[in-house]
Amino acid sequence: MQPDAHLGFEAGDEDDCFVMYGLSYSLFTGKLEAYFKNKGLPYRFVEMSKDLYRKTSIATGIVQLPCVQTPAGDWLTDTTAIMKHFEAEACGPPIRPEDPAVAFFSLLFEDLFDEWYWRPALYYRWAFDEDAKLLGSQLARTMFRELPLPQSLLRRFMVFRQRAVYLKKDGVTRETAPVIEALYLDTLRVLDGIFAERPFLFGDRPCEADYGLFGPFFRHFFCDPTAGWLMREHAPHLAHWVTRLWSMRPSDFGGRRKIAGVPKDLGFFFEMIANDYFPYLQANDQAVAAGQTTVRYRGQGVDWAIPVAPYRTECFNELKRFYATLDPEATRRVAELLHPSAIDGLRRSTIAVEKRADKHGRIGRLGRPAQLFDG
Repeated sequence: MQPDAHLGFEAGDEDDCFVMYGLSYSLFTGKLEAYFKNKGLPYRFVEMSKDLYRKTSIATGIVQLPCVQTPAGDWLTDTTAIMKHFEAEACGPPIRPEDPAVAFFSLLFEDLFDEWYWRPALYYRWAFDEDAKLLGSQLARTMFRELPLPQSLLRRFMVFRQRAVYLKKDGVTRETAPVIEALYLDTLRVLDGIFAERPFLFGDRPCEADYGLFGPFFRHFFCDPTAGWLMREHAPHLAHWVTRLWSMRPSDFGGRRKIAGVPKDLGFFFEMIANDYFPYLQANDQAVAAGQTTVRYRGQGVDWAIPVAPYRTECFNELKRFYATLDPEATRRVAELLHPSAIDGLRRSTIAVEKRADKHGRIGRLGRPAQLFDG
């Protein structure tokens, strides 16, 4: 196909494959790559640089990675929306469970893992010097490869910038850091027990929940030094799940039983949803509706003050909309597993979201004015 001269991108290639722009160290890039590999979707991976990031943000209107250009030249953004697109197109082995109630829980868990484990994933990468120096060097060498500046200077800038945005601004303090570490260690224990019993979260094959979990647990927790050592020491079955999902191909779905229900050993996550995640989402909703820039809430036994995230309100809206489509029987089955307070949250009205763009008209991943490396 002919190149798009305005953007400087090729609309596709002679094999009609997708072009995925991302970073080899990115949480959401790893998630989407696993999905493409599992589904057998042909793609060509392009490592982001600062210049490419600017170009893709102009093309899509959002500073976010990964993003995908189709063979026809169209753009797809947001891993959850991209997966929804391909599931609707019936490309490759189906991922979404057929049962509506189970499908709802698959989406709910995907959202939980995408957003609630974002902070511990970034914490373990940037809070510890060994990790920060390694990833700072790798990211600087990749993202700033066009700049004729010393790598040591670029690394120091990268570490300083990431710590300022993903630690200080995201509520990491002396009081909250132990809570973040405890969440990771408790999750290792729970997931290791689960994957000692079955290959994937809901059964014999992966669903959306697995890909939501894979994002933080592959490129961050599995690959980064400190978190990776903890996983190998405390959760070898979880480490095996990471490599199992990454290596799965369409032919590996053959003969695997369809997901029939929600396993009974996921109580740790249901409690997390009711006690911590949904209260946060509702506090975030209130802050978004009030036009505030900071959301304050109490969760996991400590007080938090973090930037408002309109994107997460949109995600919560999507869960509410899906819940509203369930028939009475599916609604009853959802109520059997979710705490009444969580059901109440799902029944509340959706919140109108007004995204705030930067001076170039671009929006950041969380719906705020765009920031570099929002993906």
